[in-house]
Amino acid sequence: MRIRIIFEPICDTVTLPIHYHYCLQGFIYRNLKPDLARELHDKGQILGKRRFKMFVFSQVLKRGRKVGEELRFAGQLGFSVSSPHTEILESLAETIIRKEKLKLGNSWVRLSAIEVLARPEFKRELKVRTLSPITVYSTLKKPDGKKKTYYYTPFEKEFSELIHENLMKKFEILMRRKPARSRFTITPLQIDRRNLIITRFRGTVIKAWSGIYLISGKRSLLEIAYDCGLGAKNSQGFGMIEIVH
Repeated sequence: MRIRIIFEPICDTVTLPIHYHYCLQGFIYRNLKPDLARELHDKGQILGKRRFKMFVFSQVLKRGRKVGEELRFAGQLGFSVSSPHTEILESLAETIIRKEKLKLGNSWVRLSAIEVLARPEFKRELKVRTLSPITVYSTLKKPDGKKKTYYYTPFEKEFSELIHENLMKKFEILMRRKPARSRFTITPLQIDRRNLIITRFRGTVIKAWSGIYLISGKRSLLEIAYDCGLGAKNSQGFGMIEIVH
C-alpha cells in the first residue's frame, strides 16, 4: 500500500534543513498510534541480527529554495509513504486527518489531501525511478581493527547482489518462510556522478544514488521492492521507487 500526503504551509513557507530525512521520519513516528510507533521504532521485525521496519518514504516531492543550510518551500508540498503493512499507513492517515495543524520539522502545516495510490501492474522486468536515493553498503574491518563503512556504486556488482540479499530477507519476514533462490538484478539506465547523493542522517554521512534503473526478477521480490524499498535504511528515507511507464 502507498499513500501520498499533501500539505500547505500555515505561514508563507515551510522551512526544512537540507538533510531533512530525519524530519520526515519523525513526522511519521509522531503521527502513528503510540503503541504502534513504539513497537515499530524500538523493535521492528527481526531476522537474525537485523531489524527491519518495513516502511519507506520519499523525499519531498518538489524542489525547495536553498537558503544557507535550509530549504524553503512555498505553496503545497508533500511526500509519499509505502509499506506492505496497511495498518501502518492507516494509522498514519487516521491520525493526521484528525489534527487541525501538523508540525513538519520546525514549521506548522495543515493537511490538504491524502491520496491512496493505485497499485501498479508488476512484470518480471520494470523500469523504475527513485523517489528517494538507494544506499547499499558493507561494514569492513581495517588492518588496525577499526570498522569502516564502504558504500557501493550502481556500477559495482555488489550493489545488485546486496540488494537481492536484502529483498530475500524481507521476503522471509513477510512470507514467514525461506524463499527459493531466485534471480534479481538492478541495472543503471540513466546514472552518472550527478546522481550521487551525499547526505546526513542524525550526523551520520550516507552516500546514496538517485536515477533510473531496470530491475528484473521474481514478481514477489519486485513487489517487496516497491512496498519496502530497495537497499538499506528504508525507514530513514532511502530506496523508494516508482514504476516508469
